[in-house]
Amino acid sequence: MADAVGLDKVYSPGDVEKAIYALWRDRDCFAATPDDRPRSERFCIVIPPPNVTGALHLGHALNNTLQDILVRWHRMMGHNTLWLPGTDHAGIATQAVVEKRLKANENKNRHDLGREELVKRIWAWKDQYEKRILSQLQLIGSSCDWSRTRFTLDDGLARAVRHTFFKLFRDGLIFRGKRLVNWDTQLQTAVADDEVYHETVKGSFWHFRYPVNDPQPGEETHVEIATTRPETMLGDTAVAVHPDPVRALEKSEAELRERIAKAPAREKPAALQKQPENLGARRERQHPA
Repeated sequence: MADAVGLDKVYSPGDVEKAIYALWRDRDCFAATPDDRPRSERFCIVIPPPNVTGALHLGHALNNTLQDILVRWHRMMGHNTLWLPGTDHAGIATQAVVEKRLKANENKNRHDLGREELVKRIWAWKDQYEKRILSQLQLIGSSCDWSRTRFTLDDGLARAVRHTFFKLFRDGLIFRGKRLVNWDTQLQTAVADDEVYHETVKGSFWHFRYPVNDPQPGEETHVEIATTRPETMLGDTAVAVHPDPVRALEKSEAELRERIAKAPAREKPAALQKQPENLGARRERQHPA
């Protein structure tokens, strides 16, 4: 068999895909227009909007490829299909990366700039990385209706969010309450759980000696407690002491030994079997005979 004429030995997608994708866009192959097709012949996906904090990564490529497969399949089924593209402001995360770059490049913080200039810098960052993100999506062939591209802080979307939350509050479906938050001491604001880096550090015990009110002859004059959170001392109002600590420790030790005796062998690690010994040593140390 003769070799094919004019074909490169190695496929170069850059020489082919760019022209084909441009042809698809020129012919509005991805556009979706409302019509009278029944609901069973309509299909819509709102793209999980990527954060404008930076460039897309492999996870985005996989996620959007799977969406593209579904969208193209529904188009081939003859359904009125919309894949709505957009990007997300990412809130404090975008402010954080802008401030980090500001510090690295100009050795300034947001207070040096002032609110107006900082907001201007953040919008400039958004415009730069939104353009990059959308071009990356197009580069992998995403068949979104690009004429409908949205940003989560667009006026219409922001107004819809405010309206929805107000309606939920008015209808008694949500309420405002006090919650523990992750407070960023540098940004001076709360951040989401997924924006917190957890780090294990070696702590220490802090010991306090609280005086006993009106101790009787032979009784302890102070109660000593140990804590890993000394700052809570400022909120202490009283110290609760078990009326019979020796009996309580003996009961805990006996219950623990019984539980270990009944447990299967695979549930008896060395650390667990040492716990009764530790309780006994604690009882002897704190309450010698």
